[in-house]
Amino acid sequence: MATDYWFSKLCYDLQRPGAGAEYRADREKVLARYPLAPEVLAAIRADDVATLAPLVNAYLLRFYFGAAGMNDETFVAKLHAMQKEPAHG
Repeated sequence: MATDYWFSKLCYDLQRPGAGAEYRADREKVLARYPLAPEVLAAIRADDVATLAPLVNAYLLRFYFGAAGMNDETFVAKLHAMQKEPAHG
C-alpha cells in the first residue's frame, strides 16, 4: 500500500506548537481541513494503528498517536499485536 499524502500532512501539521492540543480538543474540526479518504478517516477515528501504519513514515505515525493522546505503552502494544496477526493471503 502506498503512503497517504493527506494523512502524512496531518501528522506533519500536528508538530506545530499548540496543534496537538487543538486536535485533542476537537479532532473532527481539525480532520475537516484534510480531504482524507473515507477508509483513512475511519481508521483515524478508530485509532487503528494497523491500518494507518503502512500509510505514513513510522516516525510520523508515532508522533501522530502521541499528539492524538495515545500513550507510548499503548502504541507499542498495538505495534506488537500487528506482528502477532496471521498474514492474509
